[in-house]
Amino acid sequence: MIASLLPVLGGLLLVAGAAFLFMGGLGLVRMPDVFNRIQAGTKATTLGTLFTLAGFACLQPDWTLKLFLIGLFVLFTNPISSQVLARAAHRSGSRMSALTSVDALAKDRDEPTGEPLQ
Repeated sequence: MIASLLPVLGGLLLVAGAAFLFMGGLGLVRMPDVFNRIQAGTKATTLGTLFTLAGFACLQPDWTLKLFLIGLFVLFTNPISSQVLARAAHRSGSRMSALTSVDALAKDRDEPTGEPLQ
């Protein structure tokens, strides 16, 4: 019974992963500045990749350990790399959107934190 449900579950997880990956790509196009783009891309692609890997694990149970290790690697490296990219963009002086009200990385440039930006 469970073996007959695995392909269906795998297909649903693949569709969910593809949807999150699509939303991540859409966020890269629609967000106003580099910091929002990094956040949209990272959160959506991390979840989309994990759903996609889980779907493949349901469809190919022999690959589960390898896919789990890949998912663990993505889970640890994707958020860390986006944080490093955001900090580098901030230090290089990338402009923030006018909609951004708090600059949490202002301490990098010895600016007051939590102040609304002009």
